[in-house]
Amino acid sequence: MPSTDPHDDLEPDELLLGFARALRAAGLAVTADRERTFLLAAATVGMGERAHVYWAGRSTMTSTPADFPAYDEIFERWFGGESIPKGRNVDIVRPPVRQAPLDSGEGEGSADDTDTLEARASAQEVLRHRDVATLDAADRAAAARLFASLAPRAPQRRARRHVRATSGTVDGRATLREQLRRMGEPGRVHHRRRGVRPRRIVLLIDVSGSMSPYADSLLRLAHAFVRAVPHVEVFTMGTRLTHVTRALTERDPDRALAAAGRVVPDWSGGTRLGDSIGAFLDRWGRRGMARGSVVVVFSDGWERDGPEVLGEQMRRLAALSHRVVWANPHRGKAGYEPVQQGIVAALPHIDDFVAGHSLAAFEQLIEVVSRA
Repeated sequence: MPSTDPHDDLEPDELLLGFARALRAAGLAVTADRERTFLLAAATVGMGERAHVYWAGRSTMTSTPADFPAYDEIFERWFGGESIPKGRNVDIVRPPVRQAPLDSGEGEGSADDTDTLEARASAQEVLRHRDVATLDAADRAAAARLFASLAPRAPQRRARRHVRATSGTVDGRATLREQLRRMGEPGRVHHRRRGVRPRRIVLLIDVSGSMSPYADSLLRLAHAFVRAVPHVEVFTMGTRLTHVTRALTERDPDRALAAAGRVVPDWSGGTRLGDSIGAFLDRWGRRGMARGSVVVVFSDGWERDGPEVLGEQMRRLAALSHRVVWANPHRGKAGYEPVQQGIVAALPHIDDFVAGHSLAAFEQLIEVVSRA
C-alpha cells in the first residue's frame, strides 16, 4: 500500500528545512543561522531516533520556555508518529565548508585539510552563538575579529523630493518639457516617485557594573554602525550620559574603543537609566536627534532609582522617535522573564525587545534596525 505521508518523498535536509520554516511561520524566531545550526546538530545525532531530532531542534530553534508549546505542536504535526524511520540512521550530508579559517592567509589547501577547515568553521559557528560575557581572553580576541564581518544597514524613510522613475506618478513638468523640445510632437511620458533617505540611528549603551561584561562588545558593535552607516550617534549611560560618537570614528576598532574609554568617566558604576535618557532627550533629542530616528537601548534594565522615572522618559522617547528597540543581553537565555522593575516600566514603550548577548544576536539586531 503506498504511503500517504506527504513528507515521504522529501530528502532529509528538505524535511528538516521545511520543519524549521514551519516553526518560523508559527512565530518562532528561527533565523537562517539557527537553521544551519539545526542541520549541523541533526547531522551529528542522526535521524535514526525521533527523540534525537526533537532535542536537536528544540535546543537550536527555541529562545525561551514560552516557545516550547508551539515547538511541540509543530513537531507533532510535521513529523507525526512514524515520519522518522526508526531502527536505522538517515544521516544528513553536511554542506561543504567554503570559509577559510580566521587566521589563514593561504589559498587552496590539500585534501587532508578538509577536516581541519570544517572543524574551524564549526568552532567559529559555535563562537557566534556564545554569550560574549562568558568568553575567555582567546575567544574574546577571536570574537573581536568577527565583528569585521558585521554589515549594519541604515533604515530608509521617504524623502520630500521626488526622483525619476520608470513607472508611478506621471511627472507633468518633465513630460511637458519633453513635448516642448519636440515642438509639440508627442513624446515619452515621464514618471516620478518619492525618493528615500537613510534614517538616523541613535545607540544608547549601558556601561554600568551589571553591563560591564558586555560593554566591550557593544562598543565594537557601535563602532561597526558608525563606520558603515551615515547619521549614527552613540551615547553611553551609567551614572551620567556621555557622547562618544567622535571617539568611535577611528578606523581601527581597538583604537576607537581606547578613545571611548578615555571619554567615558563612569565605567562599571551605578545605573541611572531614567536620568540618562532624560538628559539625552533634554539636550539632544528634542532638538532633532531623536525625531524620526531609530533608537536602540542596550541595557539589562537594572535601575538604581525608581522605575517611574524610566517609564516616563521612555514614554517621551517613544513619542519623539520613529521606533524604539531594546536589546537585553539576558533576552536570549533560556528561562529569562522580563521581571526587573526597569524593564517592566519600559516595555509598554518599546517596539522591539530583542536579545543582545552574542554575535548571532547582534546580526539579528542589525536586521531589526535595517527594517525599522
